[in-house]
Amino acid sequence: MTTYLTERLSRWQRLMGSTSGYVEGWALYAEQLMGELGYLENPDYYLGMLRAQALRCTRVIVDIGMHLELEIPQGSQFHPGEHWTPELGLEFLEQRSHFPVDFLSSEVVRYLGLPGQAISYKVGEQAWLAAREAASRSLGKDFSLKAFHERAFELGPMGLSLMRRELGGARHIDKEND
Repeated sequence: MTTYLTERLSRWQRLMGSTSGYVEGWALYAEQLMGELGYLENPDYYLGMLRAQALRCTRVIVDIGMHLELEIPQGSQFHPGEHWTPELGLEFLEQRSHFPVDFLSSEVVRYLGLPGQAISYKVGEQAWLAAREAASRSLGKDFSLKAFHERAFELGPMGLSLMRRELGGARHIDKEND
């Protein structure tokens, strides 16, 4: 996006203005959008998306558990009463996401170095969905998905609160660009 809009975005927007929630949130939102648009009708593609979503769900649990040093609930089938550690995080990811161990090991290290990063993906996705829903409600029958996305790209990367405010109001998104 920033390469495409190099002439319109400031240097700060192109190089520094991005947040994980915005960028990775867009990626998850776009993945869901592909399903909405019919590009995941092949069962192999849909299964691949579900596999990636399973990994993302387990990442959120591990990220929160390790950084807050939480106790695993007593009723859990996975190490009840123990506190999250990197070793337990890796075991949990292995059992529930079925990705290669070397990849999952690097993921655990990444979470340790970037607290909240795994969570920001899902928070960002929800922000994109909420902004689209707010714009759709605001414009009603005049809402255009294409115009919504064009406006989002024209604004460039930003924090999630600003994105929700700018895109959710939708006063400037209309069908004229269809």
